[in-house]
Amino acid sequence: MHTILPFLLAMIAVIVLLNMWAAKLRIAYPILLVIGGLLISFIPGLPKVKIDPDLIFFIFLPPLLFEASWSVSFKEMRKWWRIIGSFAFLVVFFTALSVAVVTNHFIPGFSIALGFLLGGIVSPPDAVSTGAITKFVKIPKSTSAILEGESLLNDASSLIIFRFALMAIGSGQFIWHEAALSFVWMIVGGTGIGLIVAWLFVKAHKLLPTDASSDIALTLIEPYFMYWIAEQLECSGVLAVVSGGLYMSARSLVFLNSASRIRGFSFWESFIFILNGIVFLIIGLELPEIVAGLQTEGISLQTAIGYGVLVTAVLILSRIISSYTAMVSTLIFRPSVAPGRGGSLRNRLLLPLMLGWTGMRGVVSLAAALAIPITLHGAPFPHRNLILFITFVAILLTLVIQGLTLPYFINRLRLFDSFMNEEAEEATRREMKRGLKQHVFEFLKKKQENELKDHAGIELFMRHWEEKAKVADDSWMNEKTKAIFIEMLEVQREYLTALNKDPKINEEIIRAQLYQIDLEEERIKSS
Repeated sequence: MHTILPFLLAMIAVIVLLNMWAAKLRIAYPILLVIGGLLISFIPGLPKVKIDPDLIFFIFLPPLLFEASWSVSFKEMRKWWRIIGSFAFLVVFFTALSVAVVTNHFIPGFSIALGFLLGGIVSPPDAVSTGAITKFVKIPKSTSAILEGESLLNDASSLIIFRFALMAIGSGQFIWHEAALSFVWMIVGGTGIGLIVAWLFVKAHKLLPTDASSDIALTLIEPYFMYWIAEQLECSGVLAVVSGGLYMSARSLVFLNSASRIRGFSFWESFIFILNGIVFLIIGLELPEIVAGLQTEGISLQTAIGYGVLVTAVLILSRIISSYTAMVSTLIFRPSVAPGRGGSLRNRLLLPLMLGWTGMRGVVSLAAALAIPITLHGAPFPHRNLILFITFVAILLTLVIQGLTLPYFINRLRLFDSFMNEEAEEATRREMKRGLKQHVFEFLKKKQENELKDHAGIELFMRHWEEKAKVADDSWMNEKTKAIFIEMLEVQREYLTALNKDPKINEEIIRAQLYQIDLEEERIKSS
């Protein structure tokens, strides 16, 4: 313990330093993390970090998926659900099938079941990597919504493939009708359990006298409860966490106060950042052992790298082909919902290519690969080291090749210029703030007329809101005026919540304003 603890602290320090370096270089930090993990593996004398494969999913997946479900815009997901659904399920299955067929043909001793296992591992693009890379370029909200929604749901579909492939390898057979029933139960049961558990936790937050610290502690254990209960009932723990997280995110204004939301946002941002970094470094630390395992299986490093490059090429081509297929299908059957409609023909033809080029792999693939059992029926699991190595190569190549070139291609091709409408978004912000100002001013007038005719601070309130200027003397801010101010902030939240129902309004603008209102409430409470 005295050896491991300083090493773990050093790992976190390395993660932080790599993130700062990535920010300075203006590249996505997962790229440096995966390269850093690779370089660290060559340092001699490092202690071995071993995590039980059965615990990998349980430790890392629930919080990663829970945080992602809170960050995504459910309104945008609902708007683009057809494209998101096709990418999250059909494209993942097509990719896994492609990997299975190619590896079965080119890798000696690699069965179709093993190919599907590898395909389930490497098929889902990584939400964190995609988000970290696209933050350096401006992309339309429709494209970002598709990428975020896809990355949230494709983890579930890919891990379902992973589970069925693992069962087929273990039993040596695959019964289709039983698999179909199990598949339906995993989806329906997982979603239902996630919603039920989330509803219970929302009630707990509302009924218990919680503060910000206890609220954050509860949100930390919630995804683990959702995942564990669903897995015990043989449902999809991933879908349980995603559905429960989306339910709680949509109701966060109801059961969390402003302090809990502000502090919770900071906590989860740091926590997820550290989790991602640890997984990347762990696989780097295990690389020497993986390479040694390859040599005992009679597979040279050069051959293994070749297999990794082959699988990576299959992943990229499968996603690009799927992107163009989805575009053609959408234009034929639902032309009104095609993203980027109205742009030039050149840009509409290049858009699927860019969507296909966003398939960077990351932490979920690493966690799935590490979760493969070490033994099967008492014997070493077939080709486990090779699957781990191919997964690492696929992540490394997609992050470095696609991750470094994607911002350049978007800026160079000016692909999204015709789809971006910054003036419209700025107009939306101005209209929102004007509506807020008018709504609050009417609230204060009604308050003055009905309850506070002789209140000394109400006129200052009205002038403060009308002129948006600081008042030099804060002596008028007594307990009663604080209560009015906080009530006024709640009125603003209600207005913004109602405004967010408009499908034309970008939810990111609403969320940013709600965060500012939370900050203002905390400032008033502490004054």
